[in-house]
Amino acid sequence: MAEVHDSFCRFCHASCAIKVTVEDGRAVSVIGAKDNPVYHGYTCAKGRALPEQHANPSRILHTMKRDAEGNHNPVPVEQAMDEIAEKLSRIVAEHGPRSVALYTGTFSFPYPAGAPMAGAWLQSLGSPMLFTSATIDQPGKMIAPALHGTWGGGPYHFDDADVWMLLGANPTISKSIGIPCMNPGKRLHDAVKRGLQLIVIDPRESEAARDAAVFLQPKPGEDPTILAGMIRLILAEGLTDESFVDAHTQGLTELRSAVEPFTLDYVERRAGVPGEDVARAARLFASLSNGGVNVGTGPNMAPRGNLTEYLGLVLNTLTGHWRREGEALPNPGVLMAPSPSKAQAFDPYPAWGFGEHLRVRGLTNTVAGMPTAGLADEILMPGEGQVKALFSLGGNPMAAWPDQDKTLAAMNELELNVSLDIKMSATAKLADYVIAPKLSLEVPGMTLPTESLTPYAMGYPEPYAMYSPAIVDPPEGSDVIEEWEFFYGLAQRMNLPLTLAASYEWGPDSEAPEVTELDMSCPPTNDELFEALTKGARVPLSEVKKYSEGAIFPYEALVEPADADATGRLDFADRTMMGELAEVALEPIDRDSYYAFRLVSRRLPDVHNSAGRDIPKLVRKWSYNPAFMNPEDLTDHGLEKGDMIEITSSHSSILGIVEPEEGIRRGVISMPHAFGDAPGSPDDKDVRKIGSNTGRLSSVERNCDRYSGIPLMSAIPVNITAAEERIPGQGV
Repeated sequence: MAEVHDSFCRFCHASCAIKVTVEDGRAVSVIGAKDNPVYHGYTCAKGRALPEQHANPSRILHTMKRDAEGNHNPVPVEQAMDEIAEKLSRIVAEHGPRSVALYTGTFSFPYPAGAPMAGAWLQSLGSPMLFTSATIDQPGKMIAPALHGTWGGGPYHFDDADVWMLLGANPTISKSIGIPCMNPGKRLHDAVKRGLQLIVIDPRESEAARDAAVFLQPKPGEDPTILAGMIRLILAEGLTDESFVDAHTQGLTELRSAVEPFTLDYVERRAGVPGEDVARAARLFASLSNGGVNVGTGPNMAPRGNLTEYLGLVLNTLTGHWRREGEALPNPGVLMAPSPSKAQAFDPYPAWGFGEHLRVRGLTNTVAGMPTAGLADEILMPGEGQVKALFSLGGNPMAAWPDQDKTLAAMNELELNVSLDIKMSATAKLADYVIAPKLSLEVPGMTLPTESLTPYAMGYPEPYAMYSPAIVDPPEGSDVIEEWEFFYGLAQRMNLPLTLAASYEWGPDSEAPEVTELDMSCPPTNDELFEALTKGARVPLSEVKKYSEGAIFPYEALVEPADADATGRLDFADRTMMGELAEVALEPIDRDSYYAFRLVSRRLPDVHNSAGRDIPKLVRKWSYNPAFMNPEDLTDHGLEKGDMIEITSSHSSILGIVEPEEGIRRGVISMPHAFGDAPGSPDDKDVRKIGSNTGRLSSVERNCDRYSGIPLMSAIPVNITAAEERIPGQGV
């Protein structure tokens, strides 16, 4: 008999509310929950494919152990934890806690207890080597506010804005950055219909760009140039919010001097966009008081991503696009401990240079986390502090990390390589142990992770929350566990105490989160962990549980007055950022002229990084990552749709299958990342089936951000040549 259950999708961070039909203990279909007050029935193809994900023949249902010949065989998970704990204890005794590293990727995010438990385990072990995808994705999101300072009242929100600017962001596909991730297409349509003025800056005419009032299509990597030009015009024409600037900022004189070289003529010649359109965008953004600017993944992966994010904040502050005293807060929080919202500036704070120092390239811990681009070198470099053991949670380093050849060498150097993965991914194939986890419909969940994205213009615009119990059991005969259970089990075996901190909305005026000491003699339940993670929440988890379909929990909250002794200032002229802007101004316009193309990152609508590529329903159009190009570029190079090309950077080369796309700027190749397999693997050359890994084109030793360590992962200078078809397995 079929039963319909309320739940929410955990394929990505959007947490779409869904209705799941279950027959004979198996999920058989998923549709959007039409009555949900936030999602209104929306779910994407990934969410509708959850039944296929759970029942996928390639799903790992038992822990796999690698033998001496490199083959993986099933072992009981309890045995694996015994062996891993023993090997790890030996490694720590011989090399110290720093020899153990943890990497958490984007697929760990929707599971609330996994990453916190893994982090608590690593902290109890005494290792500072916690790495995440943040420093190889959008590190500027955290670094720029540290350099500029923060506004206690918070930013305006897209849903009630008059003007909005997106740089290299396409929320309708990525479900992130700018437009709230819950039904972003509808939200954009509704916003434009009510009069929102949208400004989009992107080398390709993205889905979002089609609704733009002003669309700038620049050469890749020129976002700092364009923003500096807009700032110069706003200053020259007196379009700033003078009262806000006078009361809450510093460094205006230095900023005027720094942007002086970025005339409209210079911006046009360098970025390849009409100067009059740049001026129109700047005037439009400054003329309306309720707005914001968001920078996407591509500009963060391109040259000087921190500077792009910083100049975006400068633009927002110059025009006064921040909530003021007495204005309503659209989401005062539900499951997170709230932070005070005050109409005052908070001074800049350290963005890097603290905590653990890596042994390579002078890298240190940052506000975005440890520099993941330095982890492969930490594994490969011998000597005191060398990383000997790596745990990968919800991530696929072989697909996601830059400099794929070096990543492969690092994976092969490890004494202990443990991957928690639902399939034999490129990383899992190299792991000593692959721990088989439960999937979303088999475990309870709550929307706390998505709520935590609200300060980054990705979370909820309303005070919404949802809890879902597990609605199906794991497949019969399987031996799967939750990720948090694995790290709790290791801690038990290694006699390590564990402490969980509650999630809270961080701010300069925030109090420290509440903590919970876990009982190491008796494993907690999911709900007990969820209670620990939501301590101090505005709405108790028990109240959220009463609403099986999710609910909005109204609460009138206003931006509070500034403290009487408030002296904070937002900084227009951080020394490091102004130094980088001066370097930009000195660069020759025709630099890298040897390379005819720039390769930029993008997303496909039905996969999420490397997840979903093994689900036939999601890859009916493309199972690989096409190299999208302007049709005129194809004609000039004698290429046709479906031809294979070799794409070569200064570091390496990959193969690609060309696909024409009218909306791409000439001289640009737009290609999704996280595809392909490990270099030299049997499937590596099967480009028409699994695609190619763009990370192979990036070197972690050149063209790198000196603080987060992120190398050039978008706007990569490349050349192309026609390539002969290569037959997998024949070494051709």
